[in-house]
Amino acid sequence: MGVFVLDAQGLVALTPKEFVCEDEFQGLLEKYPDLLSGNQSDTEVPRRWLLIKREKEIPSEEGGAARWLVDHLFLDQEGIPTLVEVKRQTDTRLRREVVGQMLEYAANAIMYWPVAELRTEFEQGCSVNGLIPGEEIRERLGVGTDPEVFWHGVETNLRAGRIRMLFIADRIPSELRRIVEFLNQQMNPAEVLALELRQYQGERVKTIVPMLYGQTEEAKRTKTLARSRQWDEESIYEDIEQRKGSEALRVMQQIIAWFKTQPGRLWYGQGAQDGSVGLVVTENGVDHIPILLYTYGTAEIQFQHMKKKNPFDDTDRREELRERLNAINGVNVPADAIDRRPSIQLMALSNDEKLNQFLNVMEWCIRQLRANDNSTSGLNSSTIG
Repeated sequence: MGVFVLDAQGLVALTPKEFVCEDEFQGLLEKYPDLLSGNQSDTEVPRRWLLIKREKEIPSEEGGAARWLVDHLFLDQEGIPTLVEVKRQTDTRLRREVVGQMLEYAANAIMYWPVAELRTEFEQGCSVNGLIPGEEIRERLGVGTDPEVFWHGVETNLRAGRIRMLFIADRIPSELRRIVEFLNQQMNPAEVLALELRQYQGERVKTIVPMLYGQTEEAKRTKTLARSRQWDEESIYEDIEQRKGSEALRVMQQIIAWFKTQPGRLWYGQGAQDGSVGLVVTENGVDHIPILLYTYGTAEIQFQHMKKKNPFDDTDRREELRERLNAINGVNVPADAIDRRPSIQLMALSNDEKLNQFLNVMEWCIRQLRANDNSTSGLNSSTIG
């Protein structure tokens, strides 16, 4: 394929040029994420990219040491993790071995990557480069919501196995192309793509031409059906009633009605299958989401995220919240859950007395976030009639 550039001095013929080494190739992607060709990944809503880490570790067990390294980890504007593996065309592993390698990476990443760790690594990278994490997210991704909501989306995607596997090479061999097209059509909600970045150089210029493989028409149709949806109050109520019945719906309605009486704003999730809603409380410019409700019938206490921010970065304060919850008959939050996201079944709160107790505890929690009450005395201002 002939490639030419027309500049002020005339026509410049470009010739193919290989990347000197894989490190050069990887460094280019780190510096210029736009080379991932987000407009080819999604023609309707072009993907934008946020680099989390180069040479990202992947363990093979919970809390285990790194067993593998994926070349890059990016997130797009929907919080979809994108694992990137880079190979030069001269690498014989580019045919088949790299496919098994990537599938192994993905299977363990969705199982053992804590989102809190991904966020910490991103924020550390920002600190090293003199960047503000929230501003970097908005600049790179155009995300209009707050970072807290964005990272919740990342966690939802990982839990659902909604990830993207991207093979990158200066030449994509036909064998790999066929495998990628087959996998991308069969896998759902995961996505498998291959990106060819051909480099050309002339006397006065160098250019890189991206070409994406894997997006067959059938694959596009399948992925479109699996895209996230924006939930709202009406769809939340409809889904939980269909899945869990009228009593779970009643409890959900009561908690959301209570949300609306509190200082803060409602946030609705974008899960493809499961609806979610939470209360965002902003204090001193920091957003907190202490609780999320899901249409599969649970209330999740967000200890995993709360522990990163004052005042619940204090272990004793999180333990006090756990003890208050466990004082509700039928609720049992384990002792080791104050660093995770324990769930409480909504049906466990179907009794009005228990629901009142739960709302009292959550009101105490919100008052701690707003620094309006440093006491440990109980509250009794929420009443369900």
